[in-house]
Amino acid sequence: MANETKSAKARAYLNQHPNATPKEIAAASGASLPMVYNLRHRVKAPAKPSKLGKVAPDKVVIPSVAPAPISAPADVDPVNNPAHYTDGGIETIDYIEAKGLGYHLGNVVKYVSRAGKKDPNQNIEDLRKAQWYLSRAIEKTESATAK
Repeated sequence: MANETKSAKARAYLNQHPNATPKEIAAASGASLPMVYNLRHRVKAPAKPSKLGKVAPDKVVIPSVAPAPISAPADVDPVNNPAHYTDGGIETIDYIEAKGLGYHLGNVVKYVSRAGKKDPNQNIEDLRKAQWYLSRAIEKTESATAK
């Protein structure tokens, strides 16, 4: 157990706690958030048999880990867990924090990832907001490097 990899520890924790958040899994296993997201992505997909017809040991299938569909309003908490931020199984803020993107680039990711999902009629507006934040980040970076 002491020689167990971070990935194996995260997988074991996920098996014992299928509804754990990525932050909880990372904290318990010592794995990074991107590693946990990758693991959860692989866990969601059904395991594929290897050439020998056995399921690969790192492809553990836990159906309850899959995110709730966006069309299920009963499961949606518009403040703590909005559906348009968790589409794809990764909460946008967790990704932004894991990458350390900061305010401007974080907003770019937020608006691009939710474009048209909160309100399909606002797809272009969301993309324009992302473009505005990206332009602002470029301007600030250019002015900082010009000094």
